[in-house]
Amino acid sequence: MTDTTTPTRASSLPAAPGSPRARRARSAAVAGVLVASLLGGGLLTACGSDADAGADPTETTAAPSTTATRTRTVVVSATDYAFQSLPDEIPAGTRLQLENDSAVEIHELVAIRVPDGDDRPVEDLLRDPALETMAPAAVLVTPPGGEQIPAVGDGTLTEPGRYLVICTIPTGVDPQVFLEAAQAAGGGKPEIPNAGAPHLAHGMFAELTVV
Repeated sequence: MTDTTTPTRASSLPAAPGSPRARRARSAAVAGVLVASLLGGGLLTACGSDADAGADPTETTAAPSTTATRTRTVVVSATDYAFQSLPDEIPAGTRLQLENDSAVEIHELVAIRVPDGDDRPVEDLLRDPALETMAPAAVLVTPPGGEQIPAVGDGTLTEPGRYLVICTIPTGVDPQVFLEAAQAAGGGKPEIPNAGAPHLAHGMFAELTVV
């Protein structure tokens, strides 16, 4: 699994929330942990219906580069427990950006490309043990009222195909507790006592096609 951030272990207590040092530490820690969390708990017991994917996406356009290329950004809003403003289909090269509209829950957007020719329903894919071998194309994490942490990639999906979009954060976990546990885990699965079911078990999953 390719990770764009190298996990680091903190040598002291976490910095104050919102400080530049804290954001850097959280980014490094979460990058190495979220995939372990994804593969380690709850994926095969999830059930529910897809989140609303019919709303019009919010688009932003980056400043033109020297090659006059433009990046299309789709802003996805995470709620308890659904992905809002996630379209059914996006062009290859589109960047997803995760905003968190929850007042209490930390959320993530994990995008996993489904193998070509696999047309099973999302619910069946979530129960398939083979899902655990699929490396995510993107993992974005956003605390409530906080800044997005690009844990894997920057949210840009370049390869055409069908994608699962899921959130595997444990239900009810305090955002700071989760981030500190991720930092302490140093690349392993965060130890969270009495962790609840992953958000996808409440229906926080969707399907996306990249063309």
